[in-house]
Amino acid sequence: MHAIHIRTLIRRVAIVTFGASASLANIAAHADDCAVVASGLRAPIGSVLTEEGDLLVSETGTLNVPNSGRISIVSPDGTRRTLLDGLPQGTNAAGGDASGPNSLTLRGRTVYVAIGQGDTVILGPMMGTWLPNPDVSSPIFSAILAIHLSSAAERQTKGFQLTEQQQMRLAGGETVTLSNGGGDRISIEVVVDFPDYESDPLPDLPANVRNSNPFGVLAGENNLFVTNGGLNRLVKVDLASGTYATLASFDRIQNLAGAAGPPSVEPVPTGISQVHGELLVSLFSGAPFLPGVSRIKTVDRTSGDQSDFITGLRTAIGVLPLRNGSDIDYLVLENNFAPVPGFPPTGAAIKRFETPTSTPTKVNQCTLDRPTSMSLDQSSGTIYVTELLRGTVVKVPFD
Repeated sequence: MHAIHIRTLIRRVAIVTFGASASLANIAAHADDCAVVASGLRAPIGSVLTEEGDLLVSETGTLNVPNSGRISIVSPDGTRRTLLDGLPQGTNAAGGDASGPNSLTLRGRTVYVAIGQGDTVILGPMMGTWLPNPDVSSPIFSAILAIHLSSAAERQTKGFQLTEQQQMRLAGGETVTLSNGGGDRISIEVVVDFPDYESDPLPDLPANVRNSNPFGVLAGENNLFVTNGGLNRLVKVDLASGTYATLASFDRIQNLAGAAGPPSVEPVPTGISQVHGELLVSLFSGAPFLPGVSRIKTVDRTSGDQSDFITGLRTAIGVLPLRNGSDIDYLVLENNFAPVPGFPPTGAAIKRFETPTSTPTKVNQCTLDRPTSMSLDQSSGTIYVTELLRGTVVKVPFD
């Protein structure tokens, strides 16, 4: 299976996030022990907690509305305000779904946002082939943007709008400063603009390409670490220079012995976190998404050496270490989707591992639908989970 945009896997055949467009006081029933915190979001993917106590939420955007990607500010009471609208978004040819802002991370007062593949490739003449799109919706797909946000702007902003002309200026290397007339400003720049695709010639189609799709982003002291679900890589970006290099490449995963499907599947790296100075990378895997193929990898931040950490999963899209003194457990979020014809459906779940090799326990007793990320509020004992297609955030009680 060709590595396609991860949201296609989630949406079509189907990391730390919280978002809201309604007050927390108006929590609606979801199912069993889950409750909807927010609804009406534009396909939320990721979020990060600020020092002011707000949550910045990345939203992929509205299908068939180009450049409708958005970042919202969600205050503790659940009120949503727009921070930045008009971010790159286009229709992904592989699944006909929206592709735009993926995950985001925070370092000081700078927000780093991974922008996905958008509509940079189109379907080729044969199944599983791809060609460059000569008419893309934005010049800054497959990139990392830096948004410099003051605490004053976070507290009072009424929102900013990025125009197509300003996107062109960003693509040209300029820093764009936005003002909304209310006295507050933000500045935006492109940290790194990855190639939209790489040549992947086939005997019958020399022009075939392989798409790039930055998905997860994690800020280090002087670097960013970015997973690329299209190219099956983990990239290390130098923040000072904007230069980057592949830290680790993930090989195809061997299928289970005697199982249906191809001999091996795509790894498709997605969520990223860290523990003990090592990176934890979720490998979502590819069709037919059989139990036991997906896994969590550890990657050394310097050498790129990698090894299996948690195995036996099906569709891992996020991992979160749980620290209690010297003891560390791990939460793994698995996605669910409509399976490949002929294969049984998957089940979305938050699984808790006391050790990487222990038998997990299922945290959620409710039904989760297309979850993309999770965030743990340790003070309240609640996990917040983003549901992509419903545009909701639900809370799951956690002991």
